[in-house]
Amino acid sequence: MTHLPHTRSCFVCGESNIHGLRLRFHAEEQRVHTRFTPRAEHIGFKGVTHGGILATVLDEIMVWAVAVGTRRFAYCAEMTVRFQQPAKPDAELLVTAELVANRRNKIFEAKAELRDAAGQIVATATGKYLPVPAGELPAMLTELIGDLGVIEASGLKEP
Repeated sequence: MTHLPHTRSCFVCGESNIHGLRLRFHAEEQRVHTRFTPRAEHIGFKGVTHGGILATVLDEIMVWAVAVGTRRFAYCAEMTVRFQQPAKPDAELLVTAELVANRRNKIFEAKAELRDAAGQIVATATGKYLPVPAGELPAMLTELIGDLGVIEASGLKEP
């Protein structure tokens, strides 16, 4: 399993974002994994994690699945989330994602799922992602912390 880099400021993975989730992502072959335990401040209705928080985590892991699968960073253009059961705060969730399609390096498609400790699906997502413009990549790369060779060694390319 390969540890993926994280950032300083990102809401999902940023180590310096005091309001963020501070998740860490790992790649195993072409699949990306993380574990997420929603906190009490992430609730919508009493005792239920807000769907927007879950959607945010699903989006972030699909971004990393695109990066691992294509060696390119991308922004979300479209995302569909299907919630199948509520996620409780303080209950660990396993999140996985993988690249589904690379449409000539112009549009990338990914899928993700969020499961509870019993292995039951909490939510699934699909997304379409657009490559980050070449001019924006240098600033993004300076924000990354960790083993950058994980991506660079794979030949991270500009679109």
